[in-house]
Amino acid sequence: MRDDPYVVALVARAAGSDKDAWDEIVERYAPLVWSICVRFRLSAADIEDVGQTVWCGLYEQLGKLREPAALPGWLATTTRRECMQVLKVSNRYEPFGGEPEDSVLAAEADPGPVEEEVLRAERHALLRRALAELPEGCRRLVTLLASDPPLSYPEISARLGIPQGSIGPMRGRCLERLRQSALLSGLSDTMPSGETGKSGTRATSRRHVK
Repeated sequence: MRDDPYVVALVARAAGSDKDAWDEIVERYAPLVWSICVRFRLSAADIEDVGQTVWCGLYEQLGKLREPAALPGWLATTTRRECMQVLKVSNRYEPFGGEPEDSVLAAEADPGPVEEEVLRAERHALLRRALAELPEGCRRLVTLLASDPPLSYPEISARLGIPQGSIGPMRGRCLERLRQSALLSGLSDTMPSGETGKSGTRATSRRHVK
């Protein structure tokens, strides 16, 4: 990821006051920031505060990043640090041998390697880019098939205005186009179980995509 030319170019554009590039960075990595906050079991208000702090910090540091492609890792590390600060302020985490309020929170204070969170965010970002390359009809269908909770075929038919009998064949064509995307080449080989794979749908919607 440190030599990902797409991320390097994105950071360079955003540092040059390209609003579209900045918006793409936020959209691309907001799920990463949010997922880390959730693992620390912060309240909705605390998650919002941490998010604002992280994005404001990034905006100030964007042009100073020594390795622009390491942006996801910077975000993950900064978010975890801010989450722990919130817990310290609320006396829910003590770094010098004290015990948090419960054992579960103690485990969340060290939620695993930053790299794992970053890889997950990068996979999701690649999937979104691959989906964006599909024709509009395919994008809408694949998105509906991946809804959580899953939608029934009658619901999908009503939303898209197509016969139920055409959903299966259309699904097959769209997923095949997604599988052939160069962006997703080799993606499934590194995908943890339960995550989105080449099909572009979550495990919760497998009954639609088998």
